[in-house]
Amino acid sequence: MVNEQNKTRYSDNELQEFKTLIEHKITLAREELGELAASLSLANSNGDDAAIAGKTLEDGSATYEKEQINQLAVRQKKFIEQLEAALLRIQNKTYGICRVTGKLIPAERLRAVPHTTMCMEAKLKQAS
Repeated sequence: MVNEQNKTRYSDNELQEFKTLIEHKITLAREELGELAASLSLANSNGDDAAIAGKTLEDGSATYEKEQINQLAVRQKKFIEQLEAALLRIQNKTYGICRVTGKLIPAERLRAVPHTTMCMEAKLKQAS
């Protein structure tokens, strides 16, 4: 691979590699979202039974569980949206370019966090 410091964008072959990785992650994320939705549906049906029976302690526990599942589902939806946005950047050939510094984000970072839009330098400045 060419030294990433001297490049302004990733090659079409490299973009295709990232596209395959992201599409795989989207598939897995959608499967997990489906499982969360099924769990939420199950928790809703079980929660109704607990409320009817007047089991307040169990009802509180069921409510907490539903909230946790719902939060996970919301996070998963956001993750999918971020991955889909990354696919658009690949299509536009802007994928892997830091939106803050304009530098190429190292491939290792993109493989670990394929939806990122910032290099570590920019991310660390943002956190401080």
